[in-house]
Amino acid sequence: MSELTLNNLLVVPLAPLVGSIAAGLFGKAVGRRGSHVLTILGVLIAFIFSAMTLQAVVQDGAHFNQTVYEWMTLGSLKMEVGFMVDGLTAMMMCVVTFVSLMVHLYTIGYMAEDDGYQRFFSYISLFTFSMLMLVMSNNLLQLFFGWEAVGLVSYLLIGFWFKKPTAIFANMKAFLVNRVGDFGFILGIGLIVAYTGSLSYTEIFAKGNDLAALTLPKTDWSLITVICICLFIGAMGKSAQFPLHVWLPDSMEGPTPISALIHAATMVTAGIFMVSRMSPLFELSDAALNFILIIGSITALFMGFLGIIQNDIKRVVAYSTLSQLGYMTVALGASAYNVAVFHLMTHAFFKALLFLGAGSVIMGMHHDQDIRNMGGLWKYMKITWITSLLGSLALIGTPFFSGFYSKDSIIEAVHASQLPAAGLAYYAVIIGVFVTAFYSFRMYFLVFHGKEHFHHKPFPGEHDHHDEHDDHGHAHTPHESPWVVTVPLVLLAIPSVLIGWYTIEPMLFGEFLKSAIFVDLERHPAMAELAHHFHDATAMAVHGLSTLPFWLALGGVVTAFVFYMVAPQIPAFFARVLRPLIVIGENKYFMDWFNEKVLSAGARLLGRGLWKVGDETLIDGLAVNGSAKLVGLISSLVRLFQTGYLYHYALVMILGVFALMTWFVFMQP
Repeated sequence: MSELTLNNLLVVPLAPLVGSIAAGLFGKAVGRRGSHVLTILGVLIAFIFSAMTLQAVVQDGAHFNQTVYEWMTLGSLKMEVGFMVDGLTAMMMCVVTFVSLMVHLYTIGYMAEDDGYQRFFSYISLFTFSMLMLVMSNNLLQLFFGWEAVGLVSYLLIGFWFKKPTAIFANMKAFLVNRVGDFGFILGIGLIVAYTGSLSYTEIFAKGNDLAALTLPKTDWSLITVICICLFIGAMGKSAQFPLHVWLPDSMEGPTPISALIHAATMVTAGIFMVSRMSPLFELSDAALNFILIIGSITALFMGFLGIIQNDIKRVVAYSTLSQLGYMTVALGASAYNVAVFHLMTHAFFKALLFLGAGSVIMGMHHDQDIRNMGGLWKYMKITWITSLLGSLALIGTPFFSGFYSKDSIIEAVHASQLPAAGLAYYAVIIGVFVTAFYSFRMYFLVFHGKEHFHHKPFPGEHDHHDEHDDHGHAHTPHESPWVVTVPLVLLAIPSVLIGWYTIEPMLFGEFLKSAIFVDLERHPAMAELAHHFHDATAMAVHGLSTLPFWLALGGVVTAFVFYMVAPQIPAFFARVLRPLIVIGENKYFMDWFNEKVLSAGARLLGRGLWKVGDETLIDGLAVNGSAKLVGLISSLVRLFQTGYLYHYALVMILGVFALMTWFVFMQP
């Protein structure tokens, strides 16, 4: 496909949508097999056409920006559905559809005995459609539609087991926290529309310098800074940045396949994608970039600390996602948008691999998720073991693995940044390297090596899923997962190892993202510095063996090995000595407590005040009932003059004529 045509591009989002509708509305008619065949076929078609699109962009420099459907016109403001396809979009389309395809295949095995089998396939295909509409949009209206749609479907997926109270609490929490971020997002969109009169990306970017010259009315705040911070607040909610990160760990209450789909390649990366797409605006505000650097630094470091003390295998990976999203955000703040998107791509593969690997372990352990109940699983689950090791090595940034190229580039970009907040960010991401390696291999060693702790433990452990899953009737011995689970693990392991080496040069220093991302290299020279020091992928990896991040990562792995394989009394000692810090970590820095006890109490108090004072007193009491009483009072007075006697009316007429005559006599000059 040398040219991008509208019909070919329409196939990409519509194929998963058709599969979702088929499984959702006709699931009983087509059965379980029909549901997964139709949805997988839809996503497979979307992936094939996405790959063809990527090939056209890479080989022929193809580009597409066209309206698909004009919804309405308000004056000069056009509300449309349209596609913009360039390097950034094509890459996102392939990542989303490939990871979604792997998750669909994996789900056949993982959800095999769940009563909501067809419904689950319908949801994940609908999620894929929503994410594709988001990344393919050429205007803010469609972007917002996709943005809200992925939020809605994630609500359905996180609360998939709707009879489970913790899942219902988690999906409501995710929904509400994302609404906070989306309020800022829609404010940013509103300001853009108000001052540019357009929703189209290209028209907005063309007016960027005009926006930079304005201030917010009645303030001395730069308008472009306010717009960018509002947009980024939306990204903070969707991409789980501090303090709007609190929904993501709890979302682990949903089935494992959606953990991989939502938290690897799709929903949580929507904020990173949006800021990268809006780079022509963000480049105009150093204040916004500094704000992004600070938020990303806090998330990258402090969420990593929480990963150290988690015992639920999925929550360890969840906090790892939070930390890595912080790394991507830091790259955005350093104006290294290419690097942020590069890490988004590499992270999508190895994090999906780790989540699905965790799910495979959970299946093998008959739905026990506590890593303290595991150990020695490498003997029973060889494929899961090898692929999880490869994913962990990629995550910690081992040279030659995909995660190394993107993570090391982020560290170098932050080091090269000249923004005031870059110093803080650099220390955060450097310390985060050790932390990431430590908690990743703590999990790896406790799960796959050491003593077997599952022989005398009841299954399914702390996380009883008997309501949703049968324990397969197996004896209490771990077992390798079926091929529909292990094949996606292998297919995800391949790009987790190789894709960074193949793609770093075109994505960071080539023409691939040139038309999609704008960087002011004079004001923000980070990318220029990276380009100056880069020779080729092999030389970078060899050099990486002698750099500080490599030794910090190695130190984290060795420390985890010593602590949990050689001398477990050491972490036990630290657990006693550092008990106050661990309590803070176990309570997630008391962010949930603050939200539930302080913010929720304040919201309830405000709501009660609006109800009692605003609704009952002012609206019902004064406006509604008060107006009725006033009408009744006036009516009771008027009624005194409406007697029905003619002589009364005649007397009133005479008195009226007399009053008029008197007024005219005395009022004449």
